[in-house]
Amino acid sequence: MKVALVHDYLNQMGGAERVVLALHELFPDAPIYTSIYDPERVDPAFKNIDVRTSFMQKLPMVTRHHQPYLPFYPFAMEKLDLRGYDLVLSSSSAFAKGVITRPETMHICYCHTPMRWCWNYEEYVEREQLGKAARTLLPLIITGLRLWDQTTAMRVDHFIANSPAIVDRIRKYYRREAIFIPPPVEVKRFPFDPATQPGDYFLVLSRLIPYKRIDLAIEACNRLQLPLVVIGKGRDKERLEKLAGPTIRFMGGLSDQEVTHYISHCRAFLFPGEEDFGITPLEAQAAGRPVIAYGAGGALASVVEGVTGVFFREQTVESLADALASFDERHFNPMAIRNHALEFDTPRFQRRILQFIEAKMQTGQSQRSIQPSNDVIS
Repeated sequence: MKVALVHDYLNQMGGAERVVLALHELFPDAPIYTSIYDPERVDPAFKNIDVRTSFMQKLPMVTRHHQPYLPFYPFAMEKLDLRGYDLVLSSSSAFAKGVITRPETMHICYCHTPMRWCWNYEEYVEREQLGKAARTLLPLIITGLRLWDQTTAMRVDHFIANSPAIVDRIRKYYRREAIFIPPPVEVKRFPFDPATQPGDYFLVLSRLIPYKRIDLAIEACNRLQLPLVVIGKGRDKERLEKLAGPTIRFMGGLSDQEVTHYISHCRAFLFPGEEDFGITPLEAQAAGRPVIAYGAGGALASVVEGVTGVFFREQTVESLADALASFDERHFNPMAIRNHALEFDTPRFQRRILQFIEAKMQTGQSQRSIQPSNDVIS
């Protein structure tokens, strides 16, 4: 069976890109189609994969500054040539689900979210530093993108959502049903020792962009004079550094080994944004560390209150500061936290995906058997 993978863009590394790598392990001969690709800004594993880009790859500075090219993405996705495939598996938080496939091709979309900045436009832009021209033109573009996003949902044969919250959004915005399969966590990346003694710091690991709400963590730790380590890079870094007091340390981008060390020794992992799912809190749990998360969105599917972490209920500095002030890591069992993370381990994700694909292919036009890589599924 011929399989193609499709992803929005490959110029940054996050949870969605780790999903793509896990899907490619299932189908190692499948090429990855995408709008743009920068091999230096994603996991080195992509260099060993057949990555095929759209016409956008030739646009000036597009892999470093992709936001100004927003109107081009729908055209780029629709021009990808996906003839000859039995299965197209898209990983989409924006444009990938909009590809055009042949009638005999089954298209299954693993949806991270419907376009966040289209359907929550006012909330999204209020923290973005946009000029007057952008604020004038963007609403016109966004209206067109909403129509495109809703229309192209009908091109997908079956949706998989990465959290119960996304199941609800797909039903609301696309009027389609979806099943929930949580994204993978590479638990083996995080060696676990229940005797590990935590340090004195809280931890944020994230791309530094406004909707992640890292500002809440910084201001709450400023208020309580608590040590906070911030790992990550992004366009919001300068603003966040101006907010930070003397107890806040910005580490920039670190190696996987360094990240693992900081995660394994933090008092707790802070997750102040409302995410579609959020893999990083589960990575912290894989290391046996508790999570303090905003109680909304995907965190509700990955954190068990009182067992693997605690929630703060309002997305404010005051609410997070109250949670931090009353937090005691000694109340949490690292082994129980680690065992919870194992429920989301990569092989389990891959088995669930494969079972779903096999079921849909058997009831669809194609009756061909799926042959995954033998060393992945056990």
